[in-house]
Amino acid sequence: MSEPLLRVANLRKVFPGQGTADDLVAVDGVSFDLQQGESVAIVGESGSGKTTTARIIAGLETATDGEVLLDGKTVAGRGIGLLRAGRDIQMVFQDPFGSLDPRQRVGAAIEELLAVRFRQPKAERRARVAELLEQVGLDEQHAGEYPRSLSGGQRQRVAIARALALQPRLLILDEAVAALDVSVQAQVLNLLIDLREQLDISYLFVSHDLAVVRQISDRCLVMNEGVVVEAGTTADILDHPGQPYTQQLLAAVPRPGWVPSRRAATA
Repeated sequence: MSEPLLRVANLRKVFPGQGTADDLVAVDGVSFDLQQGESVAIVGESGSGKTTTARIIAGLETATDGEVLLDGKTVAGRGIGLLRAGRDIQMVFQDPFGSLDPRQRVGAAIEELLAVRFRQPKAERRARVAELLEQVGLDEQHAGEYPRSLSGGQRQRVAIARALALQPRLLILDEAVAALDVSVQAQVLNLLIDLREQLDISYLFVSHDLAVVRQISDRCLVMNEGVVVEAGTTADILDHPGQPYTQQLLAAVPRPGWVPSRRAATA
């Protein structure tokens, strides 16, 4: 197999407490590869370490130990607080409203990235903004809107367009559809599937939603308390879980006919 696009090696992150005994080990020895064009999901409950892992890869956190390599070159790890991969790795967050400037029109938010990264003439930037908006299912009219005027699904489409503006090779999606209504969630997932096919882009998809993971990823890692407890193809992991923790996650997923217990209903 060829050199992976992304290699994560023995990643560890410790958040110091008042004393050594109070230290929080958020990520402990995480290792995996991600090939060009592949979609890999990191699954786990809140506090499992999945988002911290993603933030280290994106350069938003510094690892206590271990390293992240893109095309065999170190881009993040111990002592590296800023991402060296530049535009090759971009991240889309759960809350698109929080990642967009409420005082800036959508078109300007995308255009400013093009101006800094590519130094294109203004006419070319405007044309590229329109192209990116169309790519995510929006139109030129949305370029003149403020984020507050858009729906949650539209704001997330803008966040995706903004990330794609830099032509990344890896897109990290941290619970990117978790805050959306089910119908809108399905639309955005279908958009991501189409974009991956069109652009040959790779995804690192962070989620607690196993149904979403099944739809969007080729392989998945299951994390618990900072450790990868199970890894494999998504179909194998979700259909034939080998670890008790994974089995518990799957057992907790509501199924057709499920009703809350009397205790939960009256809580």
